[in-house]
Amino acid sequence: MKLNIEQSALLKSLGHIQTVVEKRNTIPILSNVLLECAEGHLTLAATDLDLAISEQVEADIIEPGGITAPAHTLYDIVRKLPDGAQVELSYDGDSQRLAIRAGRSRFTLSCLPREDFPVMAEGELPHVFDLPAANLKRLIDKTRFAVSTEETRYYLNGIYLHVAEDDDGSALLRGVATDGHRLARFDMACPAGLDAMPGVIVPRKVVGELRKLVDEFEGDVKVSLSETKIRFVFARVVLTSKLIDGTFPDYSRVIPEGNDKIMEIDSRQFAEAVDRVSTISTEKTRSIKLSLGPDSLKLSVNSPEQGTAKEEVAASYAGDEMEIGFNSRYLMDILGQIEGDLARVVLADSTAPTILRDVTDDGALYVLMPMRV
Repeated sequence: MKLNIEQSALLKSLGHIQTVVEKRNTIPILSNVLLECAEGHLTLAATDLDLAISEQVEADIIEPGGITAPAHTLYDIVRKLPDGAQVELSYDGDSQRLAIRAGRSRFTLSCLPREDFPVMAEGELPHVFDLPAANLKRLIDKTRFAVSTEETRYYLNGIYLHVAEDDDGSALLRGVATDGHRLARFDMACPAGLDAMPGVIVPRKVVGELRKLVDEFEGDVKVSLSETKIRFVFARVVLTSKLIDGTFPDYSRVIPEGNDKIMEIDSRQFAEAVDRVSTISTEKTRSIKLSLGPDSLKLSVNSPEQGTAKEEVAASYAGDEMEIGFNSRYLMDILGQIEGDLARVVLADSTAPTILRDVTDDGALYVLMPMRV
């Protein structure tokens, strides 16, 4: 195997591929990236057995072939080469080493045979649809902060993607994430042909990799899925993953319907006030108290170790006076996703779940559980 490739093109592709590779692996081949070259392009691939990614990049192929090399080491080498350098990759079967040359730099890496590289069996993926990259990006951003990191409740470790109906019976593609303390739901128009699509839980790691890819891509992403696997196809990148094998809870039961106290407030002022006042809150509880009164909101934190903080923000509120406590970090996460000028907070009492919405975005809904303060 021998080829020449431009440093920036190789670096960009390795940047996508190497993040799938775990830093520590008990199986040596999983630490490697697969390099295969033929017919004017180099194909790079990596897997952790649950998630697989491959990408094609143009290259000057001198001798076709393939090998696997340590992913993170190769990425670090290419990253440190001069911008615009021409990189020569060549594999010598006798020494079983990959040689990397650029200018006056020379490196050799130990390799493992490409025959040892595992291939993920996809099976049939019968449900296929196109999703604009911008829509996929919004769905991820609006929900992923609420994905649980608690491994014991593994079925919450991803975004639940499914077809739902709005109030007038129209089909929606919906993403939901929750960790038991907060819930994020985002709706968009349903692509054609998804009537029979099963509800699937897309793992947290896949969501992170997707988010990086959609930042660099414009156009439609082709999505194919079954009940056990999902595949995302970009222009030159293919991301395939197993789905979480579990049942997502009935999230509709935690979305309150009887909340009758409505406050509207400048979302940026609200977020900045929460950020300032929470400076005093302890790292463990992060609690903040909101006191609602006629057209005003008072925020306060009382920490025996740190001190106290208080701030008042103008708000549109005409309900009964009440106090409610929240985890300030969770509240900030939600306010960070409200793009419009006004946030709508819909409350019942100090112990009931609270709904937060962006007045300018009907597609997004957030639920936050209160805490004692």
